[in-house]
Amino acid sequence: MSDDKAIWPPVDPVSAGLKGRCPRCGEGRLFSGFLTVAGGCRNCKLDYSFADAGDGPAVFVILIIGFIVVGLALWLEVATGAPLWLHFVLWLPLTLVLSLTSLRLIKGLLIALQFRNKAAEGRLDNGHP
Repeated sequence: MSDDKAIWPPVDPVSAGLKGRCPRCGEGRLFSGFLTVAGGCRNCKLDYSFADAGDGPAVFVILIIGFIVVGLALWLEVATGAPLWLHFVLWLPLTLVLSLTSLRLIKGLLIALQFRNKAAEGRLDNGHP
């Protein structure tokens, strides 16, 4: 990633990440499967080997979707005293749909931001002055 000397017009990382597009050119596909990052961009030939979102997308999904679903479930329980079966029927499918949808979006966003900010694995400098 740091050896890239090509000149490309700036791409909005939020737009490219949410659309699952290449963070450099904004055209090529970022994913080869649902969550599998492709080997590289077919348009600008950017190597995606730098892309490592780690557990970041899962953490954001748990926090965001958990907040939404638990908040709605608590509201329903306090407002209506709904039976347990209704909670299962409502919240399990909603949780699955929201989680799977947002996981891909957030992973694309984090990879695009990683490229834009030239983020890399931390290294310790063992050199002494």
